[in-house]
Amino acid sequence: MTLELLSQLFGGIGLFLLGMQLMTNGLKQAAGQSLRRTLEFATRSRLRGLFSGTLITALVQSSSAVTVATIGFVNAGLLTLGQAIAVIYGCNVGTTMVGWIVALIGFQFKISAFALPMIGAGMILQLLAGQKRAGHLGLALVGFGIFFIGLDFMRNGFDGMSEHIPLSQLGTGPMALALFVLAGFVMTFLMQASAAVMAIALSLVHTGSIPLSAAAAIVIGSNIGTTTTAILAALGATANARRISAAHVVFNLLTGAVGLLLLMLLAGFLDSLNPHLFNLVILLALFHTLFNLMGVAIMWPLTSALERFLLRRFRSQDEDEARPHYIDNTIVHTPSLAVEAVCLELARVSQLCSRVAHEALNAGQDAPERVIRQAATIHRLISEIGDFNQELGRQNLNAEINELLPMSMRVARYFDEAARLATRMLDYYPAFSQLENTLIRQAVYEFQKKVSELIDLCEIRQDRLIQGNEAHQHIQQLEKEYQNLKAQLLEASVSGKLTAAESIALMDGLSHMHRMAEQLEKGARHWSYALPIEHRAPLHAPAVTPPSA
Repeated sequence: MTLELLSQLFGGIGLFLLGMQLMTNGLKQAAGQSLRRTLEFATRSRLRGLFSGTLITALVQSSSAVTVATIGFVNAGLLTLGQAIAVIYGCNVGTTMVGWIVALIGFQFKISAFALPMIGAGMILQLLAGQKRAGHLGLALVGFGIFFIGLDFMRNGFDGMSEHIPLSQLGTGPMALALFVLAGFVMTFLMQASAAVMAIALSLVHTGSIPLSAAAAIVIGSNIGTTTTAILAALGATANARRISAAHVVFNLLTGAVGLLLLMLLAGFLDSLNPHLFNLVILLALFHTLFNLMGVAIMWPLTSALERFLLRRFRSQDEDEARPHYIDNTIVHTPSLAVEAVCLELARVSQLCSRVAHEALNAGQDAPERVIRQAATIHRLISEIGDFNQELGRQNLNAEINELLPMSMRVARYFDEAARLATRMLDYYPAFSQLENTLIRQAVYEFQKKVSELIDLCEIRQDRLIQGNEAHQHIQQLEKEYQNLKAQLLEASVSGKLTAAESIALMDGLSHMHRMAEQLEKGARHWSYALPIEHRAPLHAPAVTPPSA
C-alpha cells in the first residue's frame, strides 16, 4: 500500500469525523428547545419514547445529545426509567440515518458537484447570521459538505487498498465473521464514532474490498462498540445515568449476539447476491436498520423486566448525600437541562439545610456531631455545584442562561452560609440550656419556635410552591421579635437578672439563629429566579429523608 493511499484513508476519516462534528453541533444548536419539546412527547408512553428517540437522533445526528437530554428528563422526574429505555431504543434506530445518507447520496453522485457549493453556502449563512438559528444551520451545512468530501477520500483510499490487502480472501466463515465484528468494535472504540465505522463498511462494500456479510459483521461490531461510550459516560455519573447507560449496553449486546447468529446462517445467501442486480451499499444500509429494528422487537417485551432489574441494581446513594443526584458531566453540554439540574440540586441542598437547621435549634446530646457532619455534606455538595457551574460557564451559552449562573451561585452561597451558622450555634447551646430566668427562657423559646416555622416555610419541596410573600412577611415579623428580644436581654443585663457573660452569649447565639433564618429565606426566595423564565414552576425534587438513628 502506497503512502498516498494511506494519506487518503487517514485524511478521509479525519475529514469525515470533522464534518460529522460540525454537522451535529450545528444541528443541536439550531434545534435549541425543539429537542426538549420533541422529547416531551415521550412522556406519555413508551411507544412515543421510541418514536421521539428515533426522530431526534435522525434529525440532530447525535445519539449522545438525546441520551443526555433523556437523563436530564429522568432526573427531573419527567420520564420514567421505562420510557427513557424506549428512547434509547429509538436512538439506536435513529443512528441508521447516517448509513442511508451515505448510501443514497455519497456513492450515487459526484461529490464535488454539491459538497463544495454546500460548504460555500454554509459559510456565507454562518457569517451573515452569526449565533442565530440560521447561522447554526449554516455550520451544519458546512459540516455536511466536509462529511461528503471525507467520504470521497475514504472511498478512493479503499478502492486502491483492495489491490494490496485482499480482505475478501479471509472468507465468511464463523471465525472470519467474528474477526470482522471485532474489527468494527475496535474501530468504534478508538474513534468513538459509529457513523465513521459505518461509512468505512459502506466504502469497503462499494469498492468490492469485502463481501456483504463481512461488512454486515463490521456493522454489528460497531453497534456493540458504542457500548464503550456509554460505559465511559456512566463512570462517576448519577444513578439514572448509569441505569440508562446499562440499558444501552444490554440492548446492543443482546441485539449484537442475535444478529451475529443470524448473519452466520445467512452469510452464504448474502454473498451470493449479484452486485449488478442488487445495490449492495443500499442493502447494507437496510441491514443496519433492520438489525436495530430487530433489536427493538426483541427487547420491547423485556423492557419492564429490564427496568425492574436496573432499579434494583443501581440505587441512588442517599447515604452519600454529598454526591450530586442531578448534575454530572453528561449534561454539561446541554445548558438548558444543566441549569434545571442545578436548581434541582439546590432544592436538595435546601432540604438538607432545613434538616441541619432544625438539628441546631433543638440540639441534643448527640446533635453536635450530626450537625457538623451534615454541614460538611452541604459544603461539599455546594462545592460540586460550584465546579459544575464553572464548567457550564465555559460552554456556548445564550444570554439568558449566562445570567442565571450567578443567581444559582448566589442561592448556593445563602445555603452554604446557613449551614455554617448552624454549626456556630452549637457553641451557644449551654447558654440556652442553662438559662434560669423563666420569662427570658420563654421569650427565647418563642423566638426559636418562630425560626423553626420559617425554616419549614422556606424548605423547597415538590408538594408546594415557596410562599414568597408569606415567607417575607414572616422574616419581617421575626426581625421585629429579634429586636424586641435583644432589648429585653439588654434590660435584663442592666437590671442584674442576667450576668454580662450570659447576656453576651445569648445575644451572640440569637444573632446566629436570626442570620441563619435570613439566609434560608433569601435562598428560597431567589431559588426560582435561577431557572429559565418559562420553567419557573416547582420542580419535582424528591424530599430528603432523614437518616436512621
